Amino acid sequence: MTSDPPILADKRSPRKHVLRWLRRLVICGIVLVLAVVALNVWMTGRSGGRIATETAEVPKSDVALVLGTGKYFGGGINLHFTIRMNAAAALYKAGRVKHLLLSGDNSSDEYNEPEDMKAALVERGVPAAAMTCDYAGLRTLDSVVRAKEIFGLHRLIIISDDFHLARALWLADRNDIEATAFYSESVPWSSSWRPRCREWLARVKAVADEVVGTEPKFGGEKIALPGITSTDAGR
Repeated sequence: MTSDPPILADKRSPRKHVLRWLRRLVICGIVLVLAVVALNVWMTGRSGGRIATETAEVPKSDVALVLGTGKYFGGGINLHFTIRMNAAAALYKAGRVKHLLLSGDNSSDEYNEPEDMKAALVERGVPAAAMTCDYAGLRTLDSVVRAKEIFGLHRLIIISDDFHLARALWLADRNDIEATAFYSESVPWSSSWRPRCREWLARVKAVADEVVGTEPKFGGEKIALPGITSTDAGR
């Protein structure tokens, strides 16, 4: 009587299984990267022609929304902060806007972006009466939506970093705000590559927020800007 030969396990099977899953992961990763790139190209493309770098190119408007950032970084003054304040002061002094809405984070007593912006702009010759602080601009979404819902603005100029403006304009479009944008100088890549890279993901997050209906963290009573009527604001 002869016995059947032993059945040898196919040692290649686990390897094939792992390779199959690795291929799937690689394909999913490639699709995800392509989707992120496509979304970023689409969003930045929508802003074409609406971002000015010279004050004379900016259409006259009653209000400019200045998006906040921290004053300090790495033990010194944040270059992003300095450049945004320079741009806001230049736009006001050129007579392109009457009023500046300073929107930023005031999440603690020790951190107050709007007040830091206001102080910096007073130093640059902008009168305090020409500025209003929005202390609940925790994110770009909050700043843009609150400009309309709290301050009654339907038309404005947005001031921020060059790489940030495409998302800000897209958010304005989604909220029926007629907006153009302005920056006067770019922070060098060597000093801004981290926020520039984060912005790629922030644009994806902005679309996701739109899909799920994310709203600003804080609401509040309507606030009229000094010297700006409903007609001036674009209603």
